[in-house]
Amino acid sequence: MDKAQIPLPTFTILLLVVVSISLIHGSEGSIGVNYGTVANNLPPPTHVAHFLLESTIINRVRLFDADPKMIRAFAHTGIAVTVTVPNDQIPYLTKLNFAEQWLKNNIQPYTPATNIVRIFVGNEILSTASKLLIASLVPAMQTLHTALVGVSLDRRIQVSTPHSLGILSSSSPPSSGKFHQGYDIHVLKPLLSFLRATKSPFLINPYPFFGCSPETLDYALFRPNSGVFDENTKIVYTNMLDGQLDAVFSAMKLLGFDDVEIVIAETGWPSKGDSSQVGVDSQSAADYNMNLMRHVTSGNGTPLMPNRTFETYIFALFNEDLKQGPTCERNFGLFHPNMTPVYDVGILRSTARSSIPTSNPTPKVETPQRAPEGKRWCVPKTGADIEALQRNIDYVCGMGFNCEAIQEGGSCFLPNTVRAHAAYAMNVYYQAMGRHDYACDFIQTGAVTDLDPSYGKCKY
Repeated sequence: MDKAQIPLPTFTILLLVVVSISLIHGSEGSIGVNYGTVANNLPPPTHVAHFLLESTIINRVRLFDADPKMIRAFAHTGIAVTVTVPNDQIPYLTKLNFAEQWLKNNIQPYTPATNIVRIFVGNEILSTASKLLIASLVPAMQTLHTALVGVSLDRRIQVSTPHSLGILSSSSPPSSGKFHQGYDIHVLKPLLSFLRATKSPFLINPYPFFGCSPETLDYALFRPNSGVFDENTKIVYTNMLDGQLDAVFSAMKLLGFDDVEIVIAETGWPSKGDSSQVGVDSQSAADYNMNLMRHVTSGNGTPLMPNRTFETYIFALFNEDLKQGPTCERNFGLFHPNMTPVYDVGILRSTARSSIPTSNPTPKVETPQRAPEGKRWCVPKTGADIEALQRNIDYVCGMGFNCEAIQEGGSCFLPNTVRAHAAYAMNVYYQAMGRHDYACDFIQTGAVTDLDPSYGKCKY
C-alpha cells in the first residue's frame, strides 16, 4: 500500500516493521534450512512456518518438492522459499507448454503471497547416471526460465540445480579441482553459461562428514588441526569445507566461469550414527553447524575466494524417521518432530531457548531472562496480521524514531522478516512513550512482555 494512503495512526495505534525478504541474487551469507518430510511424525507445515518465523532467525527454506500445502504454509511470512521439480519430471519440462503449465499449477497461485525465490530443477542429476535426465537437465532449466519470462517472474525467481561433489574427477589438492571429462564440456559448461546469463548461482552439496576419517575429524569440524597443504598454491587449508569449495571453484575456473556465485544447497552433520562411523554425536553436530554458520557468514571466504560470504542451507530441519540407509540418515535434523532442538546452534531467538534439552553435551544455552523490576518490552501478538505490522513499522520509522538497527547491516536486521522487524520497531515506540500499556496497543496487534526479546547483538 502506498504510504500516502495510510492515515496517520494515533499514539494508541501503532506501528511496525518490516523490510520484506529481498530477492536472492548471488550469495548473501545467510543461513537457510532444508525442510525434508520423509517422516510420519512431523508437525503440520503451517506450524513449522510459524515456528521458524517466530522462534528462530532462519529466513530461508528449501523444499524438496512443490507441495501446495507446504508452499501455502509460508504465505505472508516473508521467508524465502525454494521449491524443487522432481527428477522424474525433468524430461517433460523441456517442452514449453509443460513448463508453462507447471508454473501455472505450482508457482503462480502462491506468489507473491509466498516469497518463492528459486526453483531447483531436480537434485544431483549427474550422480543419477541417467542419460535421459542428464541430457534433459539444461534444456529443462532453459525452458523453465523462458516460461518464467512469459509470466514476468524471471527477475523474482531464479532457476538452478544442486550437484554433489561427485561431479569432480579431482578435488585434492583443491587447486587441482576438475569436473568429470564429458560432463564438463557437454553439460556443465552450457549449464554455467545459463547461470551466468540469468545471474543465478551454481549449487553444491558439500558434506565434510562423508569425507572425513578419525584422523581428519578435527579438520572436518573446523576444530584446531595441523591443516592440509596444497603444493600448487602453497596454501594451508584449516578446514575441509574450504577445500571442497575451492576444488569446485578451481573446476569452474578451468571452464572460464569463476565469476558465477556458489551457493551451498546442502550441508550438515548427524547427531547419531552407527558404531563404525566417526563423529556421530550431538557435540560434533553442534560444533560443525555452529562453526559452519560462523564461517560462511564471516566474510573471510576461502583461500581461493577471499572476502566472500556463502548463502548456506543446513541439512536438515528435522530428523526424518522414514529415511532409508544407515542410522545417520535419520539424524541430520536440527530439531525433533516436536520442534524442540536436538542441540543448540544459536538459531533460536532468546525467548524460545527454554525448550532446549539440558542433558545434551552441547554449548551452554541462554534461557529467557525476566525483566528487572519495572522493565518491560512491546512485541507483536502471536498471529498478528503481517500487513498490520507493516503499517506499524511504516508509521514508527516514518515518525523519525531510530530504526537503523533493522536496516540492512544493522544489529537487528536478521532475521529479515516483518514480524521480527516489527518487534523491534514497536518496542522503540513503546519505550519512547514511557512504557504505558496504551503505547503497545497498535490496534490490538501488540502485547507487553517481561521476557527480554534481545538476541545476539540485537539489543532491545
